[in-house]
Amino acid sequence: MGLTGAVVSLAVAGWLIWLLPAPHLAAVLGFGPVDGVMTITSCYEATDEQGNLDGTDCRGMYTPRAAGEPRRRITLDRAAESHEPGSTVEVRLARGRAHELSGYALGTWITVTGVILAPFLALSLSFRACARAGTWSHNGDYVLVFIAVEFAALVLGILVGILVSIAIALFA
Repeated sequence: MGLTGAVVSLAVAGWLIWLLPAPHLAAVLGFGPVDGVMTITSCYEATDEQGNLDGTDCRGMYTPRAAGEPRRRITLDRAAESHEPGSTVEVRLARGRAHELSGYALGTWITVTGVILAPFLALSLSFRACARAGTWSHNGDYVLVFIAVEFAALVLGILVGILVSIAIALFA
């Protein structure tokens, strides 16, 4: 029973990651062909629900790559830089928002992935330990695993974001 719980826990984590951050992460990393071109009309410092700075977003007109699809207004989520009005950027779409390679966006989506994974990984390890011992484990070590994975996700997101931002500044 414990081994089944471990597998189900990891399967739920994988499903949630596939559903929530994976499309954005794939778009930021540039998997697949470019969906279209965005002509920038304005860029601004975005804020989250609490009013904290949340990177740079840009608004503009999106022209799809595929013929026959209409142009529309769209937001470039967590842009790599504040683009000049009138400039064009190749973008990939995820959940109705445009994405480009950006250190801030990559760090954000890596962190979100780790935050989703952490509780399910700790739960899965706990279930596995129960399966090995044949009894329910009340060991608090899995809370430490949860905290460690959450912290590692945050640190990894920050480091990757900084390194990608530096690489973009040097090579773009």
